[in-house]
Amino acid sequence: QVQLVESGGGLVQAGGSLRLSCAASGSMFSINTMGWYRQAPGKQRDLAAVIISGGSTNYADSVKGRFTISRDNAKNTVYLQMNSLKPEDTAVYYCYCNANINTALRRGTYNYWGQGTQVTVSS
Repeated sequence: QVQLVESGGGLVQAGGSLRLSCAASGSMFSINTMGWYRQAPGKQRDLAAVIISGGSTNYADSVKGRFTISRDNAKNTVYLQMNSLKPEDTAVYYCYCNANINTALRRGTYNYWGQGTQVTVSS
């Protein structure tokens, strides 16, 4: 009972910046963790950054110091500020959410994924 909508992807030159946003919506849920994964052509989907409700964060080594994940719990929205972008950052970025669900049809903890937003960094 959670839907994730991403925005902010696009084309940027190397060294530039982008800010991704992901808003979670639904009913009778509470979010534990939100984050961003990315998948380049021919590669597996890997974690870029994650943030839990308490504010703790974790980043892939390849993005540390360049990306910053943040969260607005009141809006159920997660952001990824991407600075000093490199061509190797080119990928489809997927919003991720781990949430507690409490509805008549579904109760428990589940993982949800957005449809992805393309980030292309040109050299």
